[in-house]
Amino acid sequence: MGPDKIGERVSSTAVSLGKHRYRVLIGKGLLKQLGARVRQHLHRKTCAIISDKRVAPLFAKHVKESLASAGFRPTLITIPAGEKSKMLQQASAICDQMIAAGLDRQSFVIGLGGGVIGDISGFVAAIYHRGIPHVQVPTTLLAMVDSSIGGKTAVNTGAGKNLIGAVHHPLLVIDDLDVLKTLPRREFNQGFAEIIKHAVIADDKMFRTLQSWGARSPRRPLALQSLIKRNIEIKSRIVAKDERDRTGERALLNFGHTVGHAIERAGDYRKFLHGEALSLGIVAACAISKRRAGLAPDQRDAIVDLLRQFELPTTLPKNFPREKVFDALKFDKKFEGGKVRFVVTPRVGAAHLANDVTLDDIREAVKDL
Repeated sequence: MGPDKIGERVSSTAVSLGKHRYRVLIGKGLLKQLGARVRQHLHRKTCAIISDKRVAPLFAKHVKESLASAGFRPTLITIPAGEKSKMLQQASAICDQMIAAGLDRQSFVIGLGGGVIGDISGFVAAIYHRGIPHVQVPTTLLAMVDSSIGGKTAVNTGAGKNLIGAVHHPLLVIDDLDVLKTLPRREFNQGFAEIIKHAVIADDKMFRTLQSWGARSPRRPLALQSLIKRNIEIKSRIVAKDERDRTGERALLNFGHTVGHAIERAGDYRKFLHGEALSLGIVAACAISKRRAGLAPDQRDAIVDLLRQFELPTTLPKNFPREKVFDALKFDKKFEGGKVRFVVTPRVGAAHLANDVTLDDIREAVKDL
């Protein structure tokens, strides 16, 4: 880490996935430098900034000014915030607005927002004129450490999450640490569910580091910068082994997600934030890992304690419709040909796909949440 041509104390890491290679920049004050940063990679003129009604009032003005000062002509497109916007109809409406604004195959897309915006803006970039460049500007910790990396873009359907999508890698990812100051505590903390997941499946040292973090550490810029970079490295290394999710390596990133997605769906995407549902899914995956992968009880307890340390839920409310959780499992893409592909951990820092996990195992784990 150190100074670069445009800004001070900017950390840069490269993501290499097959033919695709792009940079992730992590630092303070990067939104103001956005136009100059993008200009280093793109000589196009027109672009769409896709954001939502929560994020756009906070940052869109700075982004537009920065892009205009670098010679770009941006069009801001704002959609309602939340998972309910991540639908095919919304993607179609965005494309219509881009066409009306005169954007063409020489344009590009900037996704300014959290995971929902990253997913739908990436999907629009993948399909508009059969594919135009995508710049990710994640505004949540969750999106910085997870969804902005790896090129998965998608929208939901009535039957489940992310069932229509494409792999479309970003040209550049800009992680401005300053935007995280605007996140409410609950929104900020949900990012640690993905970070803890990465630690459990791939990095016992990071797990121990997180255990020693005090109450102030999560908001310290240098600590965050280092942590975000480490998580990007973990995710990109796993994705590089299985870019298109074919061999099972990339499936390790689904640890906790099988039950987590079902909980989100059972709560109609309103009861829990994604990271909160994932936290509950991790607890369920640990219960199944004790049974099917030999996870030691003290390791299970350490994982649950760490989730609690970051104020993430580890038990479902008594009145939560657990049967709905089980019903939602059948819509999961990971249940291929009726077989359960379930990720288990034998110990912190390791994970694998198990072929002996049953639906009864999952039902028991959900019942005990």
